[in-house]
Amino acid sequence: MKNIVLIGMPASGKSTVGVILAKTLGIGFCDTDLVIQQREKRLLQDIIDKDGLERFLDAECEAIVSLDCENCVIATGGSAVFRDSAMQKLKRDGIIVFLDVALETVKARLNNIKTRGVAAEKGKTIDDIYYERLPFYKKYADITVSSDTSSSEDAVADILLALKPFKN
Repeated sequence: MKNIVLIGMPASGKSTVGVILAKTLGIGFCDTDLVIQQREKRLLQDIIDKDGLERFLDAECEAIVSLDCENCVIATGGSAVFRDSAMQKLKRDGIIVFLDVALETVKARLNNIKTRGVAAEKGKTIDDIYYERLPFYKKYADITVSSDTSSSEDAVADILLALKPFKN
């Protein structure tokens, strides 16, 4: 089976849904944010603060391009879509699932934007980040699933249903 790659805004549930999806399917799980932290030996926010946004995006891309996994659920950072080479690698090896959430939901869930490691230029609001990224999520998605009001288990069920045509 190809990898199942989750993309979407911070706080859309990529990591939470990804773990449950991997357990449900009995396959591996990889969180690219953790891969970046392990490779760089520091927190995401530290990379952004000390090295800048572009260096962080490059580190994220390098981490993704270096992934060597199959039959795995991959939860990406919300900014992975800013590097086409990273997304082409993920798309080549997997099925891209966009976990779509409304802006209001992101705002309600994301209360630590300054410390969470959200890749954005200084001064950008959650609204700015949302509207900047949304076209990229739609561009790369093979499947779009709402994770707005449903539970993580419901989102997993919706993903499994949406994946059925890809199993052929």
